[in-house]
Amino acid sequence: MVNSGFTRAFGGALRRFIAKSTSNRFKAFLSGIGVTMILQSSTAAVLVLSSFASQGLVKVSSAIAVVLGADVGTTIVAQILVMDLTWLMPVLITSGFIINKALKDGQYKHVGRALIGIGLILLALKGLVALSEPLRSSEVLKIVIEALAPEPFLAIILAAILTWLAHSSLAMVLLFTSLVSGGVIPIYMGMTLVLGANLGGAIAPVVMTAGDSPKGRRVALANLFMRGVFVLCMLPLLPLVKEFLDKLTSDAGQHIVNFHMFFNIALATSFILLTGLVSKITKKFLPEKVEIEDKSKARYLDKSALNTPPAALACAARETLRVSDYIQRMLRETLEALRNHDIKLVKEIRERDNIVDDLYEQIKIYMAKVSGAELDEKESKRYMEILTFATNLEHIGDIIDKSLMELARKKIRNQYVFSDEGFKEICDLHALIMENLSLVQNIFMTGDVDMARKLVEEKAAVRKQEVQAAESHIERLRKGVAETLATSSLHLDILRDLRRINSYLTVIAYPILKDAGELHKSLLKKKISDDEE
Repeated sequence: MVNSGFTRAFGGALRRFIAKSTSNRFKAFLSGIGVTMILQSSTAAVLVLSSFASQGLVKVSSAIAVVLGADVGTTIVAQILVMDLTWLMPVLITSGFIINKALKDGQYKHVGRALIGIGLILLALKGLVALSEPLRSSEVLKIVIEALAPEPFLAIILAAILTWLAHSSLAMVLLFTSLVSGGVIPIYMGMTLVLGANLGGAIAPVVMTAGDSPKGRRVALANLFMRGVFVLCMLPLLPLVKEFLDKLTSDAGQHIVNFHMFFNIALATSFILLTGLVSKITKKFLPEKVEIEDKSKARYLDKSALNTPPAALACAARETLRVSDYIQRMLRETLEALRNHDIKLVKEIRERDNIVDDLYEQIKIYMAKVSGAELDEKESKRYMEILTFATNLEHIGDIIDKSLMELARKKIRNQYVFSDEGFKEICDLHALIMENLSLVQNIFMTGDVDMARKLVEEKAAVRKQEVQAAESHIERLRKGVAETLATSSLHLDILRDLRRINSYLTVIAYPILKDAGELHKSLLKKKISDDEE
């Protein structure tokens, strides 16, 4: 709740802050501390940085410096959460509830969700201490501890697996702290388990970025590499470190969080000047691949943005615009295929529709994940705009592929030729549709009311032009024009398909005009009604 609450409230600003804070390694390190203290998740920070590195927005070495800061940031959060803040728990939950309800229409309502989450963490920590009481006399647990005591590597692996399953090193460190504080496990064992938690916390990002580009994967791999090396270095030094930390506090639970902080500060100190070297090492394991771009693979659907609805919706909108570019090219080349009897171009257009279908499926799946987040009214409206536009583009692609291209194949196969007047009518209507498609792309990104109104007015113009073209065609049939007689059904079907395409394009304008109150103006209402009739 804390992670998702702050992400939804400030996620966009945090992502911009991270991107701008990587000019030098020390600034990047401090930004990592700050961001992770807010998000309470170094995993979330690593995923964002992996995404930025994959897109070339930050250097891998700079991203590694931010990750080091993120690791230290979780230790500060742990220090705060183990304090005796029982009195603060009801205050946080109550104030969080009030903020969430008072700001129900704004993005900052999610701050209330985060405050409730912090309150529940404090409540859960107290509950863990109470529930661990019976474990002190557990014979089974004593046997397990005795078995793990001489096998520190096994204890580290066990803790790493548990942390990977939990996807949170902070949660596991707090759990181990509670168990040590309650006397369930000894301090030395707790320190060993904390080493495993720090190692396991780096596994989840590696798994979650497995499908990303090599640059993006290097950030998560670097984090795992640095932690793995440091765990191996720290293990033989545990007795000395324990002796040092014993001088700072006699509280067993505080001892564990102090060790967690000591480990990560020492890790950051050791590697902050070596980020470039670590980047080169990871590049050896994950070299750049020279690949031909898979056009059917989404380019802008950033998985790390899913917890930040505004950022995720922007990613989906950008990918949808990419689909509209494919549709624009398919529609433009349709006229060329009809004019030049180009069967090769017909095949290429149909292949592009397969790309459109694949991209649409990926957008749908991505949008389904976005809908799992709590969206406010504005975000929900944008969500529907994107999904509706993407769906309509896919329908337009099907019209071009399954109808217009079939008509083109028939024309080429039978060597039909349109009359000069008839083909000019098709070209004129096609040009109007192309203009409207460009207008729709602008409306989709800006939500401009004037352009939306113009688009709806153009729908009536398209319908009028189709009717006039059909009437001219029938007149030529009466006169017995040879080309018209041969291509009559083709001509009328092409006009019909172009008008259908325009109808799908116009849909984007109605919600914008409705919100602006424009649909209540009698002139526009009349034009829409006439067109629908």
